[in-house]
Amino acid sequence: MSEKKLHEDQKYIDGLLQNNSFIIQAIYDKFVPKVINYIKQNSGSVDEAQDIIQDTLLTIYNQASEKKLELTCPFDAYFFLLCKRKWLNKLKKSSNKEVTINEEVLYKDDEAQQLAFETDVFGEKQELFTEMFNKLGNACKELLTATFKIKSMEEVAASLGVTYAYARKKKSLCIGKLTELVQESPKFNLLNN
Repeated sequence: MSEKKLHEDQKYIDGLLQNNSFIIQAIYDKFVPKVINYIKQNSGSVDEAQDIIQDTLLTIYNQASEKKLELTCPFDAYFFLLCKRKWLNKLKKSSNKEVTINEEVLYKDDEAQQLAFETDVFGEKQELFTEMFNKLGNACKELLTATFKIKSMEEVAASLGVTYAYARKKKSLCIGKLTELVQESPKFNLLNN
């Protein structure tokens, strides 16, 4: 099986990761107007489009930093599809609006479809994790947040003023509870199918 070739538009992903203002401005200049027009033509406002764009860029950034996102299609197709999916999901959630979808501005690029789908699922999993993390008690949230920031359990225990043994045991219990909450969520099975 041959390796998929990295697209030259990987520069946009790399630029986001490096917080390169030139690249970020290029994204806004080249790709954002199409998204704004699409959302305006499909029951949305400019403000709603800006929210979708920010959310999409954040999802791309998170996936790129955590999963080493490699772009194998044009950024334009990938970005547009992600924004479109997020907009359609938002419309479905607030189904009190009449939804009229303009399908003229679509891409036939299978690579973009697949990559957008993977990033969309990544973003949904992140949202599920955050939602369930917020259901934990304050002690668990504080301990787990400390372990995300500080790699050494000895330092975590010291920063929280507890023993090392207690911190390890409590971390194990908190992760168990978080896992249970995630797996019991109806969204969990949808995301894994």
